Order: sequence, then structure tokens, then C-alpha cells
Amino acid sequence: MRYLAIFFMLFALLPAQANSLADSDLDGVPDIDEENIYYTNPEKRDTDGDGYSDYIELNSGFSPLNADPIKLENCDTDSDGLSDRMELNFHTNLTNKDSDNDGHDDGVEINNGYDPLDNSGAKLEKRIEINLGAQELSYFLGGVRMDSFSVSSGKTGMYTPIGHYKVDGKSIRAWSSYGLWMPYWMSLQNGYFGIHELPEWPDGTKEGENHLGKPVSHGCIRLGVGPAEFLYNWTPVGTGVFIY
Repeated sequence: MRYLAIFFMLFALLPAQANSLADSDLDGVPDIDEENIYYTNPEKRDTDGDGYSDYIELNSGFSPLNADPIKLENCDTDSDGLSDRMELNFHTNLTNKDSDNDGHDDGVEINNGYDPLDNSGAKLEKRIEINLGAQELSYFLGGVRMDSFSVSSGKTGMYTPIGHYKVDGKSIRAWSSYGLWMPYWMSLQNGYFGIHELPEWPDGTKEGENHLGKPVSHGCIRLGVGPAEFLYNWTPVGTGVFIY
């Protein structure tokens, strides 16, 4: 049993040998990943010198490039406006603010829908997903989930249709046959239903301010004040919408 325990201790100290990839500093992160993904020092177990190995920090969600105890989503090593977490998601360089050397910071490119790894000016595909069970809308850029918002979908008897759609029209302020205004309207299925801000009565009163997260609409997808305007501005006509 003693020899078995020693074997497991040695195995734990040599994680890189299990997958046969070179790991010069024996920190559990292969050299190739340290150099090309995380931009940590392959010759140093603890790149930022905070007392925790790069492997431990990465697997705990902390930045191995910052000695402060800061999460990847709150760290921006190269000050390009894109968090280190998002840099990893988009496979950009955590230590170079302009990964494709096109003169535009990675964060600026992402905020405007451009591919930060392509200096030809290519745009990334946008899409929206709506989870009716969770009453949640998520939006994606280039396959990366950017954020999510609470919504209110159709109530019993007026269910929101499930399926694949495209935004086929937009209006800052559309009128509903139910006698309400629908700010930041994005049409689906030629206006049969859509995505919009909490509806508004003619006197300016908002409908359903406390109903986000609950299915109470007439079939549309309602968003709160703020998220609706943001998504309206972010979403071009033709964007795919998957409702499930």
C-alpha cells in the first residue's frame, strides 16, 4: 500500500506525462497551450508569482497572468476592452490588444461584430436563442454566448411558437392590436409575433414590469427596459432566432 501511495503522488506531480505533451514546468498545462492559448510562461509553474500554479488558477477560473485574485471574466490583461474569459472564447491573444494586427482592438471588433482574427473586415455570425422553459434569451456572436436576459413569453393558450426563425423587420415603436405600443419591435414570421420591450399603454404605463421570468405575454417575447434597446441595436435584420 505504501508503494501504491507513492506511485499516485508521483503521478499527480506529472500530469503532462499522462497525455504525452511536453510540460517543461510540470504545472499541468502543456507548453503548447501555455504559448498559444494562455500566454503564460512554459518555464514557470506560477507565471504571475501569486503562489498558485497556472493549472490551479485556470481550473479555478482565475487569471494566471495577474497576481491579484481576479477571475478571468473580470480581467483584461491587454486592456483591449475584451475580458480574458472572452479572449479565450474567441481564441484571441490575451497579451496583444490587436490579435489580427488590423489597427483595431479586439474589444472594438467584437463590440461591432467583426472577427478579431481576420484582418479582412469579415463579420461574425449573430444569432439569438430563447429558452422558454428558463424564460431566458441568450445572444451569440461567432458561436460564443455573449450574455443572457430574462424574458416573458406567451401565456397558457397563447404560447410562443417554437422553431427556427429570422428577424424579418424592425421598428423603434410598433403598435399592437391589443391596444399597446411595443418599443424596440423585432418581427418574426412576418409580424405574426416578435421580440420587444415591455409593452406600453397609450398613457405611458408599462405593462408587466414585474412579470419578467414568467410566461404572461400574448405570444411575443418581452424584454426589460435596457436589454430590449441593446438587443434591438445589436441585431440586424436576417439574424437567426431559435426558440425552444
